Amino acid sequence: MKTVYILATLDTKGAEAAFVRDQLALLKVSAQIVDTGCLGAPAVLADIGREEVFQYAGTTLSLLRQKGDRGEAVKAAARGVTALIQDLYARGDVAGVLGLGGSAGTIIGTSAMRALPIGVPKVMVSTLASGTVRQFVGDKDILMMNSIVDILGINRISRPILTNAARALAGMVLLPAAPAVGADKPLVAVTMFGVTTTCVMRAKESLEKAGCEVLVFHATGNGGQAMETLISEGLIAGVLDLTTTELADELCGGFLTAGPDRLTAAGKAGVPQVVSVGAVDMVNFYAPESVPAAFKGRKFYQHNPVVTLMRTTPEENARIGADLGAKVAAAKGPKAILLPKKGVSAIDAAGQPFDDPEARISLFSAIRRQAKGVDILELDQHINDPEFADAASRKLLDLMKVGKRL
Repeated sequence: MKTVYILATLDTKGAEAAFVRDQLALLKVSAQIVDTGCLGAPAVLADIGREEVFQYAGTTLSLLRQKGDRGEAVKAAARGVTALIQDLYARGDVAGVLGLGGSAGTIIGTSAMRALPIGVPKVMVSTLASGTVRQFVGDKDILMMNSIVDILGINRISRPILTNAARALAGMVLLPAAPAVGADKPLVAVTMFGVTTTCVMRAKESLEKAGCEVLVFHATGNGGQAMETLISEGLIAGVLDLTTTELADELCGGFLTAGPDRLTAAGKAGVPQVVSVGAVDMVNFYAPESVPAAFKGRKFYQHNPVVTLMRTTPEENARIGADLGAKVAAAKGPKAILLPKKGVSAIDAAGQPFDDPEARISLFSAIRRQAKGVDILELDQHINDPEFADAASRKLLDLMKVGKRL
Protein backbone atom coordinates (compact mmCIF):
# COMPACT_ATOMS: atom_id res chain seq x y z
CA MET A 1 0.00 0.00 0.00
CA LYS A 2 1.12 3.54 -0.69
CA THR A 3 1.72 5.84 2.25
CA VAL A 4 -0.15 8.80 3.71
CA TYR A 5 2.25 11.53 4.79
CA ILE A 6 1.36 13.64 7.83
CA LEU A 7 3.01 17.06 7.72
CA ALA A 8 3.48 18.87 11.03
CA THR A 9 5.94 20.89 13.07
CA LEU A 10 6.69 18.32 15.73
CA ASP A 11 7.98 20.84 18.26
CA THR A 12 4.43 22.22 18.59
CA LYS A 13 2.15 19.64 16.93
CA GLY A 14 3.89 16.35 17.82
CA ALA A 15 1.20 14.76 19.97
CA GLU A 16 -1.49 15.73 17.48
CA ALA A 17 0.44 14.27 14.52
CA ALA A 18 0.93 11.02 16.43
CA PHE A 19 -2.79 10.92 17.26
CA VAL A 20 -3.71 11.25 13.58
CA ARG A 21 -1.19 8.57 12.61
CA ASP A 22 -2.72 6.21 15.20
CA GLN A 23 -6.23 6.92 13.90
CA LEU A 24 -5.11 6.07 10.37
CA ALA A 25 -3.49 2.87 11.66
CA LEU A 26 -6.82 1.82 13.21
CA LEU A 27 -8.30 2.22 9.73
CA LYS A 28 -5.54 0.07 8.20
CA VAL A 29 -3.93 3.02 6.40
CA SER A 30 -0.15 3.19 6.30
CA ALA A 31 1.07 6.61 7.47
CA GLN A 32 4.37 8.36 8.16
CA ILE A 33 5.02 11.61 9.98
CA VAL A 34 7.17 14.28 8.35
CA ASP A 35 8.68 16.82 10.75
CA THR A 36 8.60 20.32 9.27
CA GLY A 37 9.69 22.08 12.47
CA CYS A 38 12.99 23.79 13.09
CA LEU A 39 13.69 25.74 16.24
CA GLY A 40 12.15 23.66 19.05
CA ALA A 41 12.82 20.03 19.95
CA PRO A 42 10.41 17.49 18.38
CA ALA A 43 7.88 16.04 20.83
CA VAL A 44 7.65 12.69 19.02
CA LEU A 45 9.89 10.73 16.70
CA ALA A 46 9.39 11.48 13.01
CA ASP A 47 9.51 8.93 10.22
CA ILE A 48 11.13 11.58 8.03
CA GLY A 49 13.12 14.07 10.08
CA ARG A 50 13.50 17.79 9.67
CA GLU A 51 17.14 17.35 8.66
CA GLU A 52 16.03 15.59 5.49
CA VAL A 53 13.34 18.20 4.82
CA PHE A 54 15.87 21.02 4.94
CA GLN A 55 18.30 19.08 2.75
CA TYR A 56 15.57 19.06 0.12
CA ALA A 57 15.35 22.83 0.58
CA GLY A 58 19.06 23.22 -0.16
CA THR A 59 20.04 24.20 3.37
CA THR A 60 20.70 22.60 6.76
CA LEU A 61 18.97 22.47 10.11
CA SER A 62 22.05 23.76 11.93
CA LEU A 63 22.35 26.80 9.66
CA LEU A 64 18.70 27.73 10.16
CA ARG A 65 19.01 27.30 13.90
CA GLN A 66 22.05 29.56 13.97
CA LYS A 67 20.10 32.27 12.21
CA GLY A 68 17.13 31.84 14.54
CA ASP A 69 14.80 33.43 11.96
CA ARG A 70 11.39 31.75 12.17
CA GLY A 71 10.18 33.30 8.92
CA GLU A 72 13.17 31.98 6.99
CA ALA A 73 12.73 28.55 8.60
CA VAL A 74 9.08 28.42 7.49
CA LYS A 75 9.99 29.33 3.91
CA ALA A 76 12.72 26.68 3.84
CA ALA A 77 10.40 24.06 5.32
CA ALA A 78 7.78 24.83 2.66
CA ARG A 79 10.37 24.47 -0.12
CA GLY A 80 11.84 21.33 1.37
CA VAL A 81 8.65 19.45 2.09
CA THR A 82 7.31 20.35 -1.36
CA ALA A 83 10.39 18.88 -3.03
CA LEU A 84 10.24 15.84 -0.73
CA ILE A 85 6.58 15.09 -1.48
CA GLN A 86 7.14 15.58 -5.20
CA ASP A 87 10.02 13.10 -5.05
CA LEU A 88 7.94 10.56 -3.13
CA TYR A 89 5.07 10.98 -5.57
CA ALA A 90 7.39 10.43 -8.54
CA ARG A 91 8.39 7.13 -6.90
CA GLY A 92 4.73 6.13 -6.68
CA ASP A 93 4.63 6.22 -2.87
CA VAL A 94 2.06 8.92 -2.04
CA ALA A 95 -1.46 7.80 -1.18
CA GLY A 96 -2.40 11.17 0.29
CA VAL A 97 -1.20 14.07 2.42
CA LEU A 98 -2.63 15.36 5.70
CA GLY A 99 -1.35 18.59 7.25
CA LEU A 100 -1.78 20.10 10.70
CA GLY A 101 -1.03 23.71 11.47
CA GLY A 102 -1.62 27.28 12.39
CA SER A 103 -0.41 29.96 9.99
CA ALA A 104 3.11 28.53 9.50
CA GLY A 105 1.98 24.91 9.35
CA THR A 106 -0.76 25.76 6.89
CA ILE A 107 1.69 27.54 4.60
CA ILE A 108 4.09 24.60 4.78
CA GLY A 109 1.51 21.84 4.36
CA THR A 110 -0.47 23.39 1.53
CA SER A 111 2.71 24.27 -0.37
CA ALA A 112 3.38 20.55 -0.69
CA MET A 113 -0.25 19.76 -1.48
CA ARG A 114 -0.43 22.29 -4.33
CA ALA A 115 2.52 20.52 -5.98
CA LEU A 116 0.50 17.30 -6.28
CA PRO A 117 -1.88 16.49 -9.15
CA ILE A 118 -5.64 16.83 -8.85
CA GLY A 119 -7.12 13.64 -7.43
CA VAL A 120 -4.40 12.89 -4.88
CA PRO A 121 -6.17 13.16 -1.46
CA LYS A 122 -5.21 16.33 0.42
CA VAL A 123 -6.58 17.38 3.84
CA MET A 124 -5.35 20.42 5.78
CA VAL A 125 -6.53 20.83 9.39
CA SER A 126 -5.93 24.51 10.05
CA THR A 127 -6.75 27.30 12.45
CA LEU A 128 -7.18 29.50 9.37
CA ALA A 129 -9.67 27.31 7.51
CA SER A 130 -12.72 29.44 8.28
CA GLY A 131 -11.25 32.55 6.65
CA THR A 132 -10.05 33.39 3.15
CA VAL A 133 -8.06 30.35 2.04
CA ARG A 134 -7.33 31.04 -1.64
CA GLN A 135 -3.65 31.70 -0.88
CA PHE A 136 -3.42 28.19 0.58
CA VAL A 137 -5.68 26.21 -1.77
CA GLY A 138 -4.72 27.91 -5.04
CA ASP A 139 -6.15 25.92 -7.94
CA LYS A 140 -5.90 22.48 -6.35
CA ASP A 141 -8.40 20.18 -4.62
CA ILE A 142 -7.31 20.74 -1.02
CA LEU A 143 -9.87 20.03 1.68
CA MET A 144 -9.51 22.68 4.40
CA MET A 145 -10.86 21.59 7.81
CA ASN A 146 -11.39 24.18 10.52
CA SER A 147 -9.68 23.10 13.75
CA ILE A 148 -11.91 25.44 15.85
CA VAL A 149 -9.41 25.35 18.72
CA ASP A 150 -5.70 25.77 18.29
CA ILE A 151 -3.88 22.54 17.50
CA LEU A 152 -2.35 22.19 20.92
CA GLY A 153 -3.44 19.13 22.85
CA ILE A 154 -5.96 16.32 22.45
CA ASN A 155 -9.23 17.41 24.05
CA ARG A 156 -12.98 17.11 23.62
CA ILE A 157 -12.91 19.56 20.68
CA SER A 158 -9.71 18.58 18.91
CA ARG A 159 -10.23 14.83 19.31
CA PRO A 160 -13.30 14.48 17.04
CA ILE A 161 -11.90 16.97 14.53
CA LEU A 162 -8.57 15.17 14.16
CA THR A 163 -10.39 11.83 14.09
CA ASN A 164 -12.69 13.05 11.33
CA ALA A 165 -9.72 14.38 9.37
CA ALA A 166 -8.06 10.95 9.53
CA ARG A 167 -11.31 9.25 8.55
CA ALA A 168 -11.88 11.64 5.66
CA LEU A 169 -8.45 10.98 4.24
CA ALA A 170 -8.75 7.23 4.86
CA GLY A 171 -12.01 7.20 2.93
CA MET A 172 -10.39 8.94 -0.02
CA VAL A 173 -7.46 6.53 0.07
CA LEU A 174 -9.29 3.25 0.64
CA LEU A 175 -12.37 3.68 -1.54
CA PRO A 176 -12.04 3.04 -5.29
CA ALA A 177 -10.94 6.01 -7.36
CA ALA A 178 -13.52 7.83 -9.46
CA PRO A 179 -14.07 5.98 -12.75
CA ALA A 180 -12.34 7.45 -15.79
CA VAL A 181 -15.52 8.00 -17.80
CA GLY A 182 -15.23 9.82 -21.11
CA ALA A 183 -11.44 9.68 -21.25
CA ASP A 184 -11.66 9.08 -25.00
CA LYS A 185 -13.48 12.39 -25.62
CA PRO A 186 -11.83 15.73 -26.40
CA LEU A 187 -11.76 17.80 -23.22
CA VAL A 188 -13.01 21.37 -23.62
CA ALA A 189 -12.68 24.17 -21.05
CA VAL A 190 -15.42 26.81 -20.86
CA THR A 191 -15.54 29.90 -18.60
CA MET A 192 -18.73 31.10 -16.93
CA PHE A 193 -20.10 33.74 -14.59
CA GLY A 194 -23.63 34.04 -13.28
CA VAL A 195 -24.33 36.75 -15.85
CA THR A 196 -23.20 34.51 -18.76
CA THR A 197 -24.79 31.27 -17.56
CA THR A 198 -27.45 31.15 -20.27
CA CYS A 199 -24.81 31.33 -23.00
CA VAL A 200 -22.54 28.77 -21.38
CA MET A 201 -25.30 26.23 -20.74
CA ARG A 202 -26.35 26.25 -24.39
CA ALA A 203 -22.76 26.12 -25.68
CA LYS A 204 -21.97 23.25 -23.30
CA GLU A 205 -24.91 21.29 -24.62
CA SER A 206 -23.76 21.81 -28.22
CA LEU A 207 -20.19 20.74 -27.43
CA GLU A 208 -21.37 17.62 -25.66
CA LYS A 209 -23.64 16.68 -28.57
CA ALA A 210 -20.56 16.94 -30.80
CA GLY A 211 -18.75 14.37 -28.64
CA CYS A 212 -16.73 16.57 -26.28
CA GLU A 213 -16.43 16.40 -22.51
CA VAL A 214 -16.85 19.90 -21.05
CA LEU A 215 -15.25 21.44 -17.96
CA VAL A 216 -16.92 24.68 -16.86
CA PHE A 217 -14.78 27.06 -14.79
CA HIS A 218 -16.36 29.75 -12.64
CA ALA A 219 -14.42 32.91 -13.52
CA THR A 220 -13.78 33.91 -9.91
CA GLY A 221 -10.01 34.23 -10.14
CA ASN A 222 -9.37 30.77 -8.80
CA GLY A 223 -11.43 29.29 -11.63
CA GLY A 224 -9.42 31.05 -14.31
CA GLN A 225 -6.16 30.03 -12.66
CA ALA A 226 -7.29 26.41 -12.48
CA MET A 227 -8.18 26.41 -16.15
CA GLU A 228 -4.85 27.95 -17.14
CA THR A 229 -3.03 25.30 -15.09
CA LEU A 230 -4.89 22.39 -16.68
CA ILE A 231 -4.24 23.81 -20.15
CA SER A 232 -0.51 24.12 -19.40
CA GLU A 233 -0.50 20.53 -18.13
CA GLY A 234 -1.71 19.34 -21.54
CA LEU A 235 -5.16 18.11 -20.49
CA ILE A 236 -7.31 20.46 -22.58
CA ALA A 237 -8.08 20.01 -26.29
CA GLY A 238 -10.01 23.23 -26.80
CA VAL A 239 -10.98 26.41 -24.93
CA LEU A 240 -14.24 28.33 -25.17
CA ASP A 241 -13.24 31.35 -23.11
CA LEU A 242 -16.60 33.08 -23.12
CA THR A 243 -16.18 34.86 -19.78
CA THR A 244 -12.98 36.89 -19.48
CA THR A 245 -14.19 39.07 -16.61
CA GLU A 246 -11.06 38.30 -14.58
CA LEU A 247 -9.15 40.67 -16.88
CA ALA A 248 -11.30 43.53 -15.57
CA ASP A 249 -10.55 42.64 -11.96
CA GLU A 250 -6.83 42.42 -12.72
CA LEU A 251 -6.88 45.88 -14.29
CA CYS A 252 -8.99 47.64 -11.66
CA GLY A 253 -7.96 45.88 -8.47
CA GLY A 254 -11.07 43.74 -8.08
CA PHE A 255 -11.18 40.77 -5.74
CA LEU A 256 -11.56 38.08 -8.41
CA THR A 257 -8.43 38.54 -10.48
CA ALA A 258 -6.70 35.50 -11.94
CA GLY A 259 -3.41 37.35 -12.28
CA PRO A 260 -1.58 38.87 -15.26
CA ASP A 261 -1.08 35.52 -17.01
CA ARG A 262 -4.79 34.91 -17.51
CA LEU A 263 -5.57 34.14 -21.17
CA THR A 264 -2.05 32.99 -22.03
CA ALA A 265 -1.85 29.21 -21.45
CA ALA A 266 -3.83 28.16 -24.53
CA GLY A 267 -1.79 30.49 -26.71
CA LYS A 268 1.52 29.13 -25.42
CA ALA A 269 0.36 25.51 -25.79
CA GLY A 270 -1.14 26.00 -29.25
CA VAL A 271 -4.57 24.83 -28.04
CA PRO A 272 -7.51 25.95 -30.22
CA GLN A 273 -9.42 28.75 -28.52
CA VAL A 274 -12.45 30.92 -29.08
CA VAL A 275 -12.44 34.01 -26.86
CA SER A 276 -15.23 36.41 -25.99
CA VAL A 277 -15.76 39.29 -23.59
CA GLY A 278 -18.28 37.94 -21.11
CA ALA A 279 -18.73 40.10 -17.99
CA VAL A 280 -15.84 42.48 -18.68
CA ASP A 281 -18.41 45.18 -17.94
CA MET A 282 -17.91 44.55 -14.22
CA VAL A 283 -15.29 44.57 -11.48
CA ASN A 284 -16.02 42.51 -8.37
CA PHE A 285 -15.83 43.71 -4.78
CA TYR A 286 -17.36 42.28 -1.64
CA ALA A 287 -19.79 44.24 0.56
CA PRO A 288 -20.14 47.95 -0.33
CA GLU A 289 -17.67 49.02 2.36
CA SER A 290 -14.96 46.96 0.66
CA VAL A 291 -14.94 49.20 -2.43
CA PRO A 292 -11.81 51.42 -2.43
CA ALA A 293 -12.42 55.11 -1.80
CA ALA A 294 -10.82 55.92 -5.17
CA PHE A 295 -13.94 54.54 -6.89
CA LYS A 296 -16.39 56.80 -5.09
CA GLY A 297 -19.04 58.05 -7.50
CA ARG A 298 -18.79 55.14 -9.94
CA LYS A 299 -21.77 53.11 -11.15
CA PHE A 300 -22.42 50.11 -8.88
CA TYR A 301 -24.82 47.18 -8.81
CA GLN A 302 -25.49 45.21 -5.63
CA HIS A 303 -25.47 41.60 -6.88
CA ASN A 304 -26.12 40.27 -3.37
CA PRO A 305 -25.25 41.38 0.19
CA VAL A 306 -21.62 40.32 -0.14
CA VAL A 307 -20.93 41.02 -3.84
CA THR A 308 -20.78 44.56 -5.24
CA LEU A 309 -20.23 45.05 -8.97
CA MET A 310 -18.67 48.19 -10.46
CA ARG A 311 -19.29 49.11 -14.10
CA THR A 312 -16.10 49.45 -16.14
CA THR A 313 -15.68 52.74 -17.99
CA PRO A 314 -15.00 53.20 -21.73
CA GLU A 315 -11.35 53.98 -20.86
CA GLU A 316 -11.02 50.81 -18.82
CA ASN A 317 -12.70 48.82 -21.58
CA ALA A 318 -10.12 50.12 -24.04
CA ARG A 319 -7.34 48.81 -21.81
CA ILE A 320 -9.12 45.47 -21.27
CA GLY A 321 -9.65 45.12 -25.00
CA ALA A 322 -6.01 45.89 -25.74
CA ASP A 323 -4.89 43.26 -23.23
CA LEU A 324 -7.27 40.64 -24.58
CA GLY A 325 -6.47 41.38 -28.21
CA ALA A 326 -2.72 41.28 -27.71
CA LYS A 327 -2.85 37.97 -25.83
CA VAL A 328 -5.01 36.28 -28.45
CA ALA A 329 -2.89 37.70 -31.29
CA ALA A 330 0.21 36.17 -29.69
CA ALA A 331 -1.35 32.70 -29.49
CA LYS A 332 0.38 29.98 -31.47
CA GLY A 333 -2.67 27.82 -32.09
CA PRO A 334 -5.97 28.28 -33.95
CA LYS A 335 -7.92 31.18 -32.51
CA ALA A 336 -10.92 33.42 -32.98
CA ILE A 337 -12.66 36.23 -31.10
CA LEU A 338 -16.46 36.60 -30.96
CA LEU A 339 -17.97 39.95 -29.94
CA PRO A 340 -21.64 40.39 -28.92
CA LYS A 341 -22.70 43.87 -30.05
CA LYS A 342 -25.84 43.97 -27.87
CA GLY A 343 -24.16 43.33 -24.53
CA VAL A 344 -21.54 41.29 -22.69
CA SER A 345 -23.50 40.23 -19.60
CA ALA A 346 -27.03 39.83 -18.28
CA ILE A 347 -26.91 43.35 -16.82
CA ASP A 348 -25.24 44.87 -19.90
CA ALA A 349 -28.27 44.88 -22.16
CA ALA A 350 -30.92 47.36 -23.24
CA GLY A 351 -32.72 48.62 -20.15
CA GLN A 352 -30.31 46.91 -17.73
CA PRO A 353 -28.14 48.70 -15.11
CA PHE A 354 -24.80 48.32 -16.90
CA ASP A 355 -25.96 48.95 -20.47
CA ASP A 356 -23.24 51.15 -22.03
CA PRO A 357 -22.88 51.14 -25.84
CA GLU A 358 -19.95 53.56 -25.64
CA ALA A 359 -18.00 51.16 -23.40
CA ARG A 360 -18.67 48.27 -25.77
CA ILE A 361 -17.50 50.30 -28.77
CA SER A 362 -14.33 51.21 -26.89
CA LEU A 363 -13.77 47.56 -25.96
CA PHE A 364 -14.32 46.22 -29.47
CA SER A 365 -12.22 48.90 -31.14
CA ALA A 366 -9.24 48.15 -28.91
CA ILE A 367 -9.55 44.44 -29.62
CA ARG A 368 -9.59 45.03 -33.37
CA ARG A 369 -6.50 47.25 -33.15
CA GLN A 370 -4.48 44.74 -31.13
CA ALA A 371 -5.69 41.50 -32.70
CA LYS A 372 -4.88 42.20 -36.33
CA GLY A 373 -4.81 38.95 -38.30
CA VAL A 374 -7.10 37.17 -35.82
CA ASP A 375 -10.50 35.99 -37.03
CA ILE A 376 -12.87 38.43 -35.27
CA LEU A 377 -16.62 37.96 -35.59
CA GLU A 378 -18.90 40.78 -34.45
CA LEU A 379 -22.42 39.46 -34.05
CA ASP A 380 -25.53 41.62 -33.74
CA GLN A 381 -26.63 39.67 -30.68
CA HIS A 382 -26.38 39.68 -26.90
CA ILE A 383 -23.92 37.24 -25.34
CA ASN A 384 -26.81 35.28 -23.80
CA ASP A 385 -28.73 34.95 -27.06
CA PRO A 386 -28.88 31.34 -28.25
CA GLU A 387 -27.54 32.34 -31.66
CA PHE A 388 -24.38 33.72 -30.07
CA ALA A 389 -23.81 30.56 -28.03
CA ASP A 390 -24.33 28.43 -31.13
CA ALA A 391 -21.91 30.51 -33.18
CA ALA A 392 -19.25 30.28 -30.46
CA SER A 393 -19.51 26.51 -30.04
CA ARG A 394 -19.55 25.93 -33.81
CA LYS A 395 -16.46 28.07 -34.23
CA LEU A 396 -14.53 26.15 -31.60
CA LEU A 397 -15.55 22.78 -33.04
CA ASP A 398 -14.37 24.01 -36.44
CA LEU A 399 -10.98 25.10 -35.02
CA MET A 400 -10.64 21.76 -33.21
CA LYS A 401 -11.75 19.92 -36.37
CA VAL A 402 -14.00 17.84 -34.14
CA GLY A 403 -16.79 17.65 -36.68
CA LYS A 404 -14.47 16.21 -39.33
CA ARG A 405 -12.95 13.71 -36.89
CA LEU A 406 -16.37 12.45 -35.74
